[in-house]
Amino acid sequence: MLLPSLAVLAGLVLLVWSADRFVDGASATAHHFAMPPLLVGMLIVGFGTSAPEMVVSVLAASQGSPGLALGNAWGSNILNMALILGITALITPIAVQSVILRKELPILIAVTALSALLVWDGLLTRWDAVLLLAVFGGLIAWSIVAARGQGRDSLALETATELSAGAMPLNRALLWLGLGLLVLVGSSRLMVWGAVTIAQTLGVSDVVIGLTVVAIGTSLPELASCVVAARKGEDDIALGNVLGSSLFNTLAVVGLAAVIAPMDIEPTLLTRDLPVMAGLTVLLFVLGWGFRGPGRINRFEGGLLVAIYLGYTAWLLSTLAPTA
Repeated sequence: MLLPSLAVLAGLVLLVWSADRFVDGASATAHHFAMPPLLVGMLIVGFGTSAPEMVVSVLAASQGSPGLALGNAWGSNILNMALILGITALITPIAVQSVILRKELPILIAVTALSALLVWDGLLTRWDAVLLLAVFGGLIAWSIVAARGQGRDSLALETATELSAGAMPLNRALLWLGLGLLVLVGSSRLMVWGAVTIAQTLGVSDVVIGLTVVAIGTSLPELASCVVAARKGEDDIALGNVLGSSLFNTLAVVGLAAVIAPMDIEPTLLTRDLPVMAGLTVLLFVLGWGFRGPGRINRFEGGLLVAIYLGYTAWLLSTLAPTA
C-alpha cells in the first residue's frame, strides 16, 4: 500500500504543476496567434484545466478501468460545482455577468440530461460516446461563433487583462506547453496505477476511487484557478472554469473513454452520483441565472454548496462495500 499511496501523492503534485504550466503555455501561445480573448477564456482556460481529467480517464479506460474513468469525470463535476464554487463564493461572492456564461448554464443542464439518458440502460456504448463527442464538437463551433460576436463581453475583457498581465515570449510559451503536456501524461499514468492498485488492495470499486481520490486530484487546477480569479475580482473567469470543465468532462472526457472501452454502468452511479450531479447542475442554474436581477452566488449559497459536497462525500463513504 505504501508504494501505490506514494505514487498517487507524487502523481497529484506533478499533475497540478503540469496542468498549470500547460494552461499558461496554451493561453500565451493562443494569445500570440491572436485568438480572441473570449475564446481563450472559454476553451483554453476553461477546458485546459480539465486536461488532467481527460488524460487520466483515457489512460484508465485504455488500461481496462473504465469505471475509474467515469467516476473521475462525474466526481470532478460534482466537486467543481459544489466544493470549488462553494469555496470560491465563501472567499468572495461570484457575480454572473457574462452573456456567454448565462447561455452555457442551460446548455450544461441539457448536456447532463443527455448523458443521463444515454447511461440509463446501464450501458455506455461506442455509439453513445460518438454522440457525446459530436455534441462537444458542435459546442466548440458555437463557442467560436460566439467569441467573434461578443468582443466586449465581460469574460473577454477579464481574459484579455489576465493575458496581458501574464504575457510571455512565444518560445517560453511553447516550452511550457510541451513540458506541461509531457509531465501531465507521465503523472497521470503514475496516479492511475496507484489508484487502481489501492482499489484492488482495499477491495473496493475503482469507480469509488475515481469519485473520491482521483476526482479531487484532477480538480485541483480548477480550484487554484477559481480562487485566484475570484480574489482578483475576475468572477466570470472563475465560473467559466467550472462550466467549461463540467461540459468538457461530461462530453469529451466520458466520450473519449467510452470510445476506447464501452462501459457497464454500476447501479449506484445511477441512483446516487448521477442524481447529485444533475441536482447540482440545476441548482447552479438557479443561483447563477438571476431571475430577479443580476446572477450572483453569495457566501451563504457558497456555504450551502460546500455543505452539499460534504454531505455527498459522507453518503458515498457510508455506502462503501468491498467488491466480491
